[in-house]
Amino acid sequence: MHILKELILTTISNSLKHSSITTCSQWACAYRMMGNPFPGPWTFKYHPWLQEMHDDNAEIIIGQKGAQVGFTEWAMNVAFYSIDILNIDTLYIFPSSDDASDFSAGRFDPALENSIRLKTLFSDVKNVGHKRAGQNNLYIRGSRSRSKLKSIPCGLLIFDEVDEMNQQNIPLALERASGQVKKKTVFISTPTVEDFGINVYFKDSTQEHFYFICPHCHRYITFEFPDSLNILGDSINDPSLKFSHYQCIKCKGKLEHAEKSELLKTGIFVPDFSGRESHGYTISQMFSSAVGGRPVEIAKSVIKAENNPTEATELYNSKLGQTYEVEGARITDTQITACIGNYLQGPGTHRIVTMGIDVGNLFHYTIDEWLLPQRRTPGLDINDEAIPRTIKIGSCKDTIELSMIFKDYNVTAAVIDRYPEQRIAFQFASQFRGRILLCMYGRGLYGKQVQMGTEDELTITVDRTSWLDLSLGRFKNHRISLPKDLPLEYRKHLREPVRIYEKDSNGNPIGRYVSARDDHFAHARNYSEIALIKALSFGRAQDITRSPR
Repeated sequence: MHILKELILTTISNSLKHSSITTCSQWACAYRMMGNPFPGPWTFKYHPWLQEMHDDNAEIIIGQKGAQVGFTEWAMNVAFYSIDILNIDTLYIFPSSDDASDFSAGRFDPALENSIRLKTLFSDVKNVGHKRAGQNNLYIRGSRSRSKLKSIPCGLLIFDEVDEMNQQNIPLALERASGQVKKKTVFISTPTVEDFGINVYFKDSTQEHFYFICPHCHRYITFEFPDSLNILGDSINDPSLKFSHYQCIKCKGKLEHAEKSELLKTGIFVPDFSGRESHGYTISQMFSSAVGGRPVEIAKSVIKAENNPTEATELYNSKLGQTYEVEGARITDTQITACIGNYLQGPGTHRIVTMGIDVGNLFHYTIDEWLLPQRRTPGLDINDEAIPRTIKIGSCKDTIELSMIFKDYNVTAAVIDRYPEQRIAFQFASQFRGRILLCMYGRGLYGKQVQMGTEDELTITVDRTSWLDLSLGRFKNHRISLPKDLPLEYRKHLREPVRIYEKDSNGNPIGRYVSARDDHFAHARNYSEIALIKALSFGRAQDITRSPR
């Protein structure tokens, strides 16, 4: 009887506790149990900036952040609170399905294991992408599959690592909340370059920065790079580097890393723009009490970044939560202009003509004729030695017009974007079977390797970054000839792709291209470059000689 009485009292107590929770921060403190590096009940001691974010009721919240500053845990709490207290279905979106699976196993499952409340809340967790909590649901999806983002009506949408996502599918996912009476959208990510991904949303928001009281001059300050970091030492092996420290940007007083939790509890977010619909927050690793936030660690990153573009990108994007563009990362208008000249009217007299077609609302295309060397240089492939002259640039609405252009210019071989209109692209390629391939940008390929599909598939798979390095690199070293009447749109599209540098899961430097706006002609140029391989397979290069430029 005594045990039964205790059970009844506990049930009543838990029910009263649950019914008294009215904010997300209350829910987190009541129910979340954490593991390392700060094990135990959820607390805002080490992440005081998260409390205000937890209880923000704005419909759109943006977090442009450094890595490892607690934003994903905050987003998880928002999801759990919305499901548990507000009875709102939630769609949590990651860049890829693999990322979604990793989150499910590495973040969601441990959260359930550590929290009694979450264990009882979720009744069905076997499905990696769909977790059921009574009548409510948590969907976990990757951004690359359009089909998996459809038909999931949810009141809360969370986009985690926006800059890694397929940007074209974000509007599709946003439609999942269009029919809801109440809706909330959260975007979080480390940034890459300006006006791309998370930075687009952040620049339209309140742009709030975290200020705290300096213990020396008692004025509100924030961590600002580089003024807040006093680096002592000239190299990462310099013994003096360990004495690097943070300082007040106003009085230059020393700010102890070990005292951050006490220092930052006075903190508040201050918006640069009040009254905006979207609330945006930004935090760098300099605020973090963890190892990554030690001044010596930031100082090491600064020194490594001096002559290394990958380390510089890592410093600004992951450590500081700021956009960064490496010098020479994109084509300039000056470089494009320098390539104008030696233009032949019409399709010319040369035997090899290639066409690249990017598929969007229109078919954007470029047509090149190629000048090949009389003799091959050992160790170089044909794309390294051949020089294209762009003889036609344009766009059209349908494949009927596209087919006429293909015939008029006697195109030897063409490559067309396989997506997003796979059926239309295949039908067009089938009209000129053997002369047109559908291109996919794939993984697991290196350099200018190509992977040919079956004869029926008409596909070719290449590494996106390596081929863009080649096709866009021609403008930097003036190894392409452009017409004098170059369309303004062509110039704009070529300037859009930006090469960013990052590290893979093993810490190795890798590069990739991102574009904030339309870049169709840049990819059409790339596909025309790839088409040279197909053109040469016809064995029609023997009569072509190098002509003077």
